[in-house]
Amino acid sequence: MPFGLKKSKPASQTPSSGPRPEHANTTTSPVRVSKTDLIALNRQAEQLSLKTARIRSQQGGQYLSPFKGRGMEFDEARPYQSGDDVRTLDWRVTARTGKPHTKLFREERERSVLFWVDYRAPMFFATRGCFKSVMAARAAALLSWNAVQHGDQLGGLVFSETHHQEMRPQRGKKGALHFIQHLVDHPAWTEKTSNNNREEAARQALIRLRRVAHPGSLIFLISDFRAMGEVAEQHLGQLARHNDVVLVFIYDAFEKALPPAGLYRISNGTREISLDTTSKALCEDYQYKFQQRAERLKDLCRRYRLSYLPCATSDDLLLTLQRGLGLKRGSR
Repeated sequence: MPFGLKKSKPASQTPSSGPRPEHANTTTSPVRVSKTDLIALNRQAEQLSLKTARIRSQQGGQYLSPFKGRGMEFDEARPYQSGDDVRTLDWRVTARTGKPHTKLFREERERSVLFWVDYRAPMFFATRGCFKSVMAARAAALLSWNAVQHGDQLGGLVFSETHHQEMRPQRGKKGALHFIQHLVDHPAWTEKTSNNNREEAARQALIRLRRVAHPGSLIFLISDFRAMGEVAEQHLGQLARHNDVVLVFIYDAFEKALPPAGLYRISNGTREISLDTTSKALCEDYQYKFQQRAERLKDLCRRYRLSYLPCATSDDLLLTLQRGLGLKRGSR
């Protein structure tokens, strides 16, 4: 179970009960997702668009790119004509007939929209808003409903250190409901946290994703991107060669900067530790390390032409996605 945060009180005062992450919407849990809540996001999904969206820069150093859209599939070969792109020459037909032929392509009727959702132990944490895992699940559900509304196939992978649940692309509402069931029922919600195999779990999940992704897919990776080694980054590069890849970076404000100077108690419900933030050097070093992690993600996006979309646990999710996808509130 992840840790919560509260500031220590003088001994003469009675401490309050265990901390609870702040959340503007009191009808949903900040620490767990339900099938009902994720299904209800279907209505909000109408305010997004994955068809003509443009990933927008929100901070310096990010990469601006339109989605490539649906993939292209081979239709037929015809004799080469002046002005045709030589890169589309059909060498087999050319060799067989002795005359140059070029390939013609048609747009695929369906595009696959895939989700890679991180449920490793660090995702079950927050000091405000909701757990990172809850925000990730809601983002995946919201985007999946939008994909269904636009006639795209939907698939994905939900993974933790010990469990991988994979769903190959499916069409329609049934596919969205199947994916939501994976988001809600994954064992990570109840299993004990583990410090082992986090990097290996991410690597294996990316390998599985590469097996599912066909050229022209739109892929959302939703994670805090901790414990992502060089091999995992190379897999990201391979995915980006023929697909649109969006990194949705989930983080909590506590990870970005320590709270004001003071002595805090951090608890996971069973044990507590103390955190002293009176040291300026400690706070600056802590903040610098987060900035380094964020900059490394941005550099990765620039190198492989990925899209980068940061989202804090206290952010308005719909508004964040609208802005990140180049839309305004209420746009269709």
